[in-house]
Amino acid sequence: MTHHEQNKSGITILQEANVAGDDGIRLLLQHTIQRVLEEEITAYLEAGTYERTETRKGYRNGYKPRTLKTRVGRLELMVPKDREGQFQTELFEKYQRNEKALTLAIMEMYLQGVSTRKVKKITEELCGLEISRSQVSNLAKNLDEEIAIWRNRPLEKEYPYLVVDARYEDVRQRGRVVSQGVLLVVGIRKDGYRELLGVWCADSENEQNWSDVFSGLKERGLKGVHYIVSDDHKGLVKAVKRHFQGVLWQRCQVHFIRNVASLVAKKDRKEILSYLHEITDSRSVETARNRIRETIERLETSHPKVAAYLDTYGEEILAVYSVPESHRKRMRSTNMLERYNQEIKRRTRVVRIFPNEHSCVRLISALAIETNEEWMARRYLTMDNDKEVSESTSDTMAA
Repeated sequence: MTHHEQNKSGITILQEANVAGDDGIRLLLQHTIQRVLEEEITAYLEAGTYERTETRKGYRNGYKPRTLKTRVGRLELMVPKDREGQFQTELFEKYQRNEKALTLAIMEMYLQGVSTRKVKKITEELCGLEISRSQVSNLAKNLDEEIAIWRNRPLEKEYPYLVVDARYEDVRQRGRVVSQGVLLVVGIRKDGYRELLGVWCADSENEQNWSDVFSGLKERGLKGVHYIVSDDHKGLVKAVKRHFQGVLWQRCQVHFIRNVASLVAKKDRKEILSYLHEITDSRSVETARNRIRETIERLETSHPKVAAYLDTYGEEILAVYSVPESHRKRMRSTNMLERYNQEIKRRTRVVRIFPNEHSCVRLISALAIETNEEWMARRYLTMDNDKEVSESTSDTMAA
């Protein structure tokens, strides 16, 4: 193993592990343990490679090969040496034949979207031993406990904005494969940070299923909601009106534009889309309403279906003008979930068909935990005045 290989990032190793297929889990574990060895000798010498310090206790003197036998195969490692020959790693005593290695590997594979059946196949090929599906499930117990804590955690902040969306995954139920809705809710907190509040699996997006989601969020402490953006699924909209009376609902403008585009021939879409963007790019709600009226008059003869649609549903995309102008671009659609949904798709494509609903929730919740950690590193919206949102929504509702 070269010095360059030792210093590869975990992300690079994971990418190579995906390319390497069945050998990926062993490469990941080998990389992790090699990094531990490097950190051990740095701590022992009190100095990094080529680092000059007054507290340095010695110098590195190359490496010696060592094979570590684990339940996921043989790991070829390079143990660092010091010039005096005094450095001794404690790692092998701690991790030799340790079941934790396999447990962590299995958990990592779940996070990477590898099905239980594939876990079994890889383990048998690498280790030369059989492992049952029940054993794999038992090894994932710790991960399931962590996810359960996350899904039931108290919501102690206020969330003025909610972004609600759903996607669909194939899940095996009672011997057949069905399309299951994965329901997602993001809350934008009073301090401007966003947070995935939970992941739920349901047979459909009917009013009862969304009502169960919203009831559960309220039981966990959800409060301070002034504005919700989602698509126009009837069951979802009914549940929003039922559980968030007095809260403004914004129909996702991107979904709205797609719905309108489906009403016209392909050759006319460019023209129609230009009219729609004039509406959605308006600086004020009054201007937007005027442009809706102008567009209806312009199209009622040439495109009566579009004109009728705008006349019936146009008002549903204007609630965004109730929020501060600096928030409108991000709060007029559900696009903020697009990257997260892409990550879900990338991982679930490996699984293809989930063996059950629980495994679907496990994987997507694990991704949600990871996503929340990334989101906490950067504020999503600037909310200098906490009253600004509630006051602007109240003014719009009164109007």
